[in-house]
Amino acid sequence: MRTQARGLAQRVAGEVVEKTVSVRWPWSWFQAGWRGVLAGVEVKAGGPLAPPWPDLIVSCGRRSSIIAVALKQAAGGRPIIAHVQDPLTDPARFDLVVAMAHDPVQGPNVLRVLTALHDMTPERLAAGAVAWKPQFEHLPRPVVGVLLGGPTRGSDFDADEARALDARLAALHGKIGGSVVIVPSRRTPPAALAVFDAAAADNPASWVWDGAGDNPYVGVLALSDRLVVTGDSVSMVSEALATPHPVEVFAEDLRKRHAGFIDDLVDHGLVRIFDGEAHPPQPRPVVDATRDAAEVLRRLLAERA
Repeated sequence: MRTQARGLAQRVAGEVVEKTVSVRWPWSWFQAGWRGVLAGVEVKAGGPLAPPWPDLIVSCGRRSSIIAVALKQAAGGRPIIAHVQDPLTDPARFDLVVAMAHDPVQGPNVLRVLTALHDMTPERLAAGAVAWKPQFEHLPRPVVGVLLGGPTRGSDFDADEARALDARLAALHGKIGGSVVIVPSRRTPPAALAVFDAAAADNPASWVWDGAGDNPYVGVLALSDRLVVTGDSVSMVSEALATPHPVEVFAEDLRKRHAGFIDDLVDHGLVRIFDGEAHPPQPRPVVDATRDAAEVLRRLLAERA
């Protein structure tokens, strides 16, 4: 959630201050608009919630939405407030709500987006390409970048799932050659990661990041010829779509919300389900919901000026 709020703010504002907070009980039970909620806020980082008030407040998550509304009240209504995801309160309290298809929130100020917001800007991708090109330029083309997530509530990603994905990667490699670069996340279970480590040990065209040194995630996004992403991570799929590369999703045993997200992207022709076949790349636009939301916020700020 922090990445989504920070990414949107950075696209709009020249100066961004990220504040992380918690809310003590009983203030954590307060509803948006109730007076006194700021008395229960503890700022963990970023400085106090005090004047001078900003021009823009971006929040994400229910408790953050309550604080954003309280800050706008404290500032006399001056800041524009934008909330990412369903605020679980009246959306009319905000100047803009950015919501995905599965969010039930509705209203004239609700912007529907296909993907999650993020901070994967074109500039960041370009910098990642420059930084990681020396490490990847020896790899035979095409390079298949594989981004691994992990289990979520109601969805497993264990050794069996890893073996199924590895078999499809091997089938694809047998058809197109090239190389496979695999980047696990903090959520990737050791048993699943061991499957890919064992496969890479027998295949010089396969490389798995071992967690040491800098994370090659942005470099893989920037430099791969095609991307395969596990469907348990809405964020990783969204960031992959911010690149120009073909994106395929390993969509086994997904929870309902994730499956609906992937189905929507398939229906729009933005991703394919990864089956190990050498499908020709399908033309698609670069999808950047953060850019789209930022354009709306810039207009609101210009109108307020």
